[in-house]
Amino acid sequence: MKRKINFLLISILILSLLSCGRYIKDAKDTAFKEFKPSELLRKYEYFKDMSAMLDKKTADISVYEGKIKSLEKDYEGIKRVDWARDDREQLSIWRSEFDGIKASYNELAAEYNSAMSKFNYAFCNIGTLPQGATIPLPREFKPYIYQ
Repeated sequence: MKRKINFLLISILILSLLSCGRYIKDAKDTAFKEFKPSELLRKYEYFKDMSAMLDKKTADISVYEGKIKSLEKDYEGIKRVDWARDDREQLSIWRSEFDGIKASYNELAAEYNSAMSKFNYAFCNIGTLPQGATIPLPREFKPYIYQ
């Protein structure tokens, strides 16, 4: 009887060690996949591209704000009904495009923020940037556009 209990305990111990070994191997493999230089470079380039797209959308928003303000300034003091029809249509088109760019910016910023928060990316911290990079990527694009 004592022999059976010892055999059972040893069997349980061996099975536990084998399954623990699989978890350790999986953890090691996952860490290698996430931290290998080619993967870190791929992630850095992904965030760099998204940051550039967000910067472009911010610039586009400024351009549309300027266009709309310029047109409205030309007709300052005049009711919109009395504007030239072409200018009323153009203002409507610009405002529609302007709203679309803001919505697109918000979507891209949300995607950037979500991806950045999933993992503590070392390349975003000063001192550990890839060679040639001088400014860390922002941790988050906070200013969503609401108007």
